[in-house]
Amino acid sequence: MLIIDCTLRDGGYYNQWDFPLEVMNQYLHTMADAGVDIVELGLRSLINDDFKGPCAYTTDDFILSLQVPAQLQIAVMVNAVELLKGESLEAVLTKLFPTDAVNGPVDVVRVACHVHEFERALPACQWLKQRGFLVGFNLMQIADRSQQEIEQLAKVAADYPLDALYFADSMGSMDPAQTVQIVQWLRSHWQGALGIHTHDNMGLALQNTLAALDAGVSWLDATVTGMGRGPGNARTEELVIEIAARRGGKVNFVPLLALIRSYFQPLKNKCGWGSNPYYYLSGKFGIHPTYIQEMLGDSRYSEEDILAAIEYLRTTGGKKFSNQNLDASRQFYQGEGRGSWQPAETFQGRTVLLLGTGPGVAAHKHAIELYIRRQQPLVVALNTQSAISQELIDLRIACHPMRLLADCKVYRTLPQPLITPLSQLPEDIQRELDGIDCFDFGLTLVPQQFEFHATSAVLPTSLVACYALAVAAAGQAEEVLMAGFDGYAAEDPRNSEMNRLLALYQDAEGSAPITAVTPTRYELKSRSIYGLV
Repeated sequence: MLIIDCTLRDGGYYNQWDFPLEVMNQYLHTMADAGVDIVELGLRSLINDDFKGPCAYTTDDFILSLQVPAQLQIAVMVNAVELLKGESLEAVLTKLFPTDAVNGPVDVVRVACHVHEFERALPACQWLKQRGFLVGFNLMQIADRSQQEIEQLAKVAADYPLDALYFADSMGSMDPAQTVQIVQWLRSHWQGALGIHTHDNMGLALQNTLAALDAGVSWLDATVTGMGRGPGNARTEELVIEIAARRGGKVNFVPLLALIRSYFQPLKNKCGWGSNPYYYLSGKFGIHPTYIQEMLGDSRYSEEDILAAIEYLRTTGGKKFSNQNLDASRQFYQGEGRGSWQPAETFQGRTVLLLGTGPGVAAHKHAIELYIRRQQPLVVALNTQSAISQELIDLRIACHPMRLLADCKVYRTLPQPLITPLSQLPEDIQRELDGIDCFDFGLTLVPQQFEFHATSAVLPTSLVACYALAVAAAGQAEEVLMAGFDGYAAEDPRNSEMNRLLALYQDAEGSAPITAVTPTRYELKSRSIYGLV
């Protein structure tokens, strides 16, 4: 059995493959001490379209500059897509590997490929073997393939001199039983060494690796602290313990634990790899983990946004990452808006006090309540905002499906009617809202556009603040006073996004004048609630 640590390759997605030289040298020695057999230092690539560190290219010169212990073998990974476009396979390989294994520092070459690339990329194996390299092929996203497909892949592989045929649980969706089943299917035609690369979406990366080992897989991938895209991988520090016990020997992993403490754990705290409930769901539903990673790194996505996106991708398909699909996952309402309630019956000619979810409502509660009692505005609270007395709130408004689902029980305890696009909501949410007094106001999402109609509106986003402003405009309110719209720090992208939306609203025909009456970072006309009482 062989342990292959691929931290500097798989983990490079978090830091542009730019690890400090002193850390890499320390890492190499800790790998040797811990009983790791092969270290995959990074990618070998010809693509150079933005800055990436040395482990994105892993040139011979770079490897020779490192302090590599003699007992370690060095591997690099090539993406099959790079071998199959443009020039001939041989021409690309010649550029990637100008030096053979005998005269150069690379011992092992692994090719990562999707199923549809596999057969066309396999001839690279013969070229690489002729030059003395050990060669592995990593089949990605194999978990959702049928028995017939997997057995056919094994049959094709059997005609080539591979040193290891790998399968990768790319979505982190497999369990130990499925892992063993895939091994058995591959064994129908492939009798050589098998390898496995697991992802930890569901917390099963190590268990799947060990199940594969018990089923005869002998090349085992791991990364330090599981460092890798999204939820990460099986953790090297745990795998070496398990393998040491099976080998019947002892390893010195104290240096590895020290390196984790000094470098990898602080980096993990900063970058946030590792499983969580979102990655668990992505594994359960076969959604590419990059979707989760991108949303977690984008402050525009709230918890309900991420859950709604997961639900969207579960039903539409999210096995392949696409920025277009990610953008579409935020759009919950498609097609013509439909509603039955006309807000003009309630809003026309009124001053509307809109209570946002920011701390400004609680901070200025006394003045807000005094203003309501004296001036009698129409008070509309976003979602479940309850910082002021309940008897002073006239209506509530909400439109985000996941937020509605999460708050249904709360709405049952609140006395106000709820404005929401009821007839456009998923059936399960409509059932949850059954018995709650709802005013059905429809919406349609169209980028960069506000339009206001009698029973519906066109919005550029499903943010509840925009929905509330559209209801006020459709209801022909005289003005909207906004409390609790504090905003975010200047560098937070949510601040600039909301400023853009507010400007778009104010430029729209028929919009109601808007004024902030508590402190705000948004670019809004402002007055003080204290001056209004």
